[in-house]
Amino acid sequence: MKRVLVTGAGGQVGAAVVERLSGTCEVLAHDRSTLDLADSARIAAVIDAAKPHVVVNAGAYTAVDRAETDADAARAVNAVAPGAIGAAAKRVGAVVIHFSTDYVFDGTKDSPYVETDPVRPLGTYGATKLEGEQALAASGADHVILRTSWVYGPRGKNFLLTMLNAAKTRDELRVVDDQHGAPTSALQLARAVDALLARDDASLRAAKGVYHCSAAGEVTWWGFARAIFERQAALHPGSKVPRVIAIPSAEYPTPVRRPENSRLSNAKLVQAFGIALEPWDVALDEVLRKLASA
Repeated sequence: MKRVLVTGAGGQVGAAVVERLSGTCEVLAHDRSTLDLADSARIAAVIDAAKPHVVVNAGAYTAVDRAETDADAARAVNAVAPGAIGAAAKRVGAVVIHFSTDYVFDGTKDSPYVETDPVRPLGTYGATKLEGEQALAASGADHVILRTSWVYGPRGKNFLLTMLNAAKTRDELRVVDDQHGAPTSALQLARAVDALLARDDASLRAAKGVYHCSAAGEVTWWGFARAIFERQAALHPGSKVPRVIAIPSAEYPTPVRRPENSRLSNAKLVQAFGIALEPWDVALDEVLRKLASA
């Protein structure tokens, strides 16, 4: 049985990974209370003591706008920690599976991004995540970096839960309709990790590198919001469905500009591992059903 150390286990992706792997792996789950990713010495000590076969780094500083004024904290977790994890993993012979983001790109490409496309982050969050990719690669550890997009799930802070909560008190919501991407659920990402771990150790190590890992299909934030309410109403007849008005990003200014195109090509992931994530709307139904049964 593989011993898998999971960081960020209190977050939406980390919690989903822990739930998915429990029973098939020996899971060592660490949230911020037991492994603060801003503490490189603690990272080294925990990994050295645990001697895991695999480290799944699901922890990250994800507050995109706040990162502009809290750059040191974002850099410690997103940029420095992956290098520390890699160094410790190399010492104990572990493979690292690390999550990154579509925000390493500027969104100006008119087709889905592939792994070899030029990177150009628009803000501190994307820049620090890119630095983390580079630090992990430079550590010499065997690693698989999974860039994903628009992550949400049945827990944590995300667009889905924000929309559902807003619908309780508001009759009308204004949502941007000029940013395109694939909402990817934490449950999908957990299954992808499980599929990677099902491979033999040698083939996983041999395929190290960067891969795009997002749900199939594409939608705008406005389209995603509408789908959330339509599917929620189907699960809960009579539930409130607010009016969703499409607006341009210019009408919803944020400290950091978001990429207009967050679409990622998953062809490399499919070719290397045979892993293909479900369409975004199918995954949405799954998460809503999980929320309903909670």
